[in-house]
Amino acid sequence: MNSSRTLSRTPQSGRPMAAGPPTGFTMLPWLLMGLGAVANLLKGETPNPWVGGLGVLVFNSLYIAVVFRAFDDTRRDAAPTRWALAALAAITFALAAGYGGNWLLFFPLLGLAVGAALRGPLLGWVVVPLCLAAGAVAAWRDGWDAIGVVYGTFISSMVTAAVLALSDTVRELRATRAELARSAVEQERLRFSRDLHDLLGHTLSVIVVKAEAARRLGGRDMTEALTQIRDIEAVGRHALTEIREAVTGYREGSLTAELGRARDTLTTTGVEPVVRLSGPLLEPEAEALLTWVVRESVTNVVRHAGASHCEIALTGTTEHVRLTVTDDGRGPGPSDVPGSGLRGLAERLAAAGGTLASGPCPQGGFRVTAELPVRS
Repeated sequence: MNSSRTLSRTPQSGRPMAAGPPTGFTMLPWLLMGLGAVANLLKGETPNPWVGGLGVLVFNSLYIAVVFRAFDDTRRDAAPTRWALAALAAITFALAAGYGGNWLLFFPLLGLAVGAALRGPLLGWVVVPLCLAAGAVAAWRDGWDAIGVVYGTFISSMVTAAVLALSDTVRELRATRAELARSAVEQERLRFSRDLHDLLGHTLSVIVVKAEAARRLGGRDMTEALTQIRDIEAVGRHALTEIREAVTGYREGSLTAELGRARDTLTTTGVEPVVRLSGPLLEPEAEALLTWVVRESVTNVVRHAGASHCEIALTGTTEHVRLTVTDDGRGPGPSDVPGSGLRGLAERLAAAGGTLASGPCPQGGFRVTAELPVRS
């Protein structure tokens, strides 16, 4: 395989591996454009060869310093880089004006350094005067035949700037893509942890309540106790299905079904449920969010409230919908306000343009209020 290709193959997979982004080393081969001037020095065709040789040495040193600093974001716009570029321009004009001929090719090399070191509008303000001045020197030394130096200087600076700007854009896009991937993973983890908390918290609360009821009924009413045990089995099977859906991310809440389960749960625990519904039809996203609010609120009533009455009211207009869950119990304890479930729900509703508020009622009891735009 030709070793000069920009694509190589990894020994493990055999897939082509693209060359990396340009660096200062990418700009070094262009120094070969100055070999004509060096050849003149070696042949003795240049007057004052020691001055010319020192000029080539200084030019190459400044060129290398500028291009390597140009690929360092922290040093590219620093004052030393600008001073080195100005010194490079001075030595270029001195050599070109003093010798002409092959020495004029240092102008395109200067253009490469300018294109690498400068960005934005400043590049245009520098390149145009540079090309005009290079053209004037070339015409003075070698006549109009050397006017191509202007074209070479302009193309070298602008193409270099365009390629490096594209490389910077690609680098930024790759960094953004990596950040988006990390954010997507974090969001998926957060979604799964919230779903798992809401699902298991509600389900385990219902199972505990029904298990206690079955234990109390076991000694005097075996038929009713078996009914509670069958309910536990049904709740467990339903929870397994919901957990599988939560894991795959395809779970869609049904508010009507959740209200039915809320009635059953509250009745089983000795809480009288009252459900009031009015308002427009909801979008699937808004309905799913309100389903989670009903589930978390009813779970808190069963766990903490010690209530005898719970009212779930859904009202709305064409613009907004409001869900309130009010009980006459004592509400969660100080260590549970706000719980992780309500806190997670508040974040979900906020992301959809809604709000969630919870706290004691003035007349006693506890209330959870969720508001959402009809089309979130």
